[in-house]
Amino acid sequence: MSSRVVLKLSGEAFADPELGYGIDPSTVQAVAEEIVEVQKEGHQVAIVVGGGNIFRGLSSAAAGMDRANADYMGMLATVINAMALRDGLEQAGCEARVQTAISIQQVAEPFLRLRALRHLEKGRILILAGGTGNPFFTTDTTAALRAAELGASAVLKGTRVDGVYDADPETHPEATKHEILTYMEVIEQRLKVMDTTAITMCMDNDIPIRVFNMTTPGNIAAAIRGEKVGTLVH
Repeated sequence: MSSRVVLKLSGEAFADPELGYGIDPSTVQAVAEEIVEVQKEGHQVAIVVGGGNIFRGLSSAAAGMDRANADYMGMLATVINAMALRDGLEQAGCEARVQTAISIQQVAEPFLRLRALRHLEKGRILILAGGTGNPFFTTDTTAALRAAELGASAVLKGTRVDGVYDADPETHPEATKHEILTYMEVIEQRLKVMDTTAITMCMDNDIPIRVFNMTTPGNIAAAIRGEKVGTLVH
């Protein structure tokens, strides 16, 4: 059964696995080929990209940079990732379009909801960069917002861990993984799934969130198909 989903990829999806930063063409190509595989099955895919592999606005603000300025720099980083992913998708044999929330018309279209829907209906993969176009909002919130605007059936959040745990599994080996959570459980337990704005927006619009490990081969395709990977928040 085909679907329309918003896939949220952090900057780590573009980085060299050993270095953890920058753009590694082979990593991008592997991600692109997995997305194209399911797109050819009839699924409509919009991808919201992060920029943390190039620049992290929040951590730079914490280091003394003006927060709004740092966030705008982070938005520009997402455009670089979006262009890399578009190249990978087209090399894998699928038409792709980049739309951004900030005006950068030489390299991408502006985000226009009706045009975005048209791209999806025509079988193109849509890459959404520039966050919401506003500082102080995360790309997680962008994913929730675009999912609501585009009528997506789910937000799929690719991370480095295979779901949501009651503690950080990288520092707490005894942490327990949750298979299913409610939006309110995530908010009340302060689980680091997405920021509260994104969770609340998904809750208000009844959009389920699936959190999964994007570095495991086959997981991106499985999540887009609606298979049970990672943790479901609904």
